[in-house]
Amino acid sequence: MTVTSAVSLRKIPTQARAKERFERILGAARTLIEASGSDHMKMSDVAANAGVPIGSVYQYFPDKSAIITTLAQRIMDQVRQSLMLAMADTQSLEEAEQALIGTLGDYYGLFLAEPVARDIWFGMQADKALHELDIADSRANGRVVFQALKKHIPRKDWKRLETACFLIMQLTGMAVRLAVSVDRKEGDRIMAVYKDMIRRELISAYDPD
Repeated sequence: MTVTSAVSLRKIPTQARAKERFERILGAARTLIEASGSDHMKMSDVAANAGVPIGSVYQYFPDKSAIITTLAQRIMDQVRQSLMLAMADTQSLEEAEQALIGTLGDYYGLFLAEPVARDIWFGMQADKALHELDIADSRANGRVVFQALKKHIPRKDWKRLETACFLIMQLTGMAVRLAVSVDRKEGDRIMAVYKDMIRRELISAYDPD
């Protein structure tokens, strides 16, 4: 899923100059969110920080929500690409476990390092469009994990596995949001417990050994 397919943009930039302006707008939005959060971000401030007329912002984004959703989709695309790369060509349940757990560790690290990601994800439940995007993202990520695991799982268990993968991917966002909401030591413990839960549900439950 691409950014432009998931977000209701007024116009999709195609020329180099337009793409550069588009990126400046998004960069300005990121800076403002990092400084004071998305709740306080105004379209006029985005234009001023990007050094473009306010009309240029509205040329692409109908409202602030469209900017935030675009940033969210980019983060989601980045995470999915990492997940797909990690899960590709795994040859056993053990390899799949290591790849999945490693990716979840990277996801946790992204939230610790990126204030924009934290801000957007904390607001997802209150924004209907973001909430729907979050569910669609979990479903897509779940399919990535399912495709990697089903090779090592009896066919009779595939439907349950597919549902479990979708659920786990949705719960991952919730676990990470909780972990970054508390102090670092407790957050690390939360993630360690969550990883053990994933191992039991997605790996150990189907491991014949």
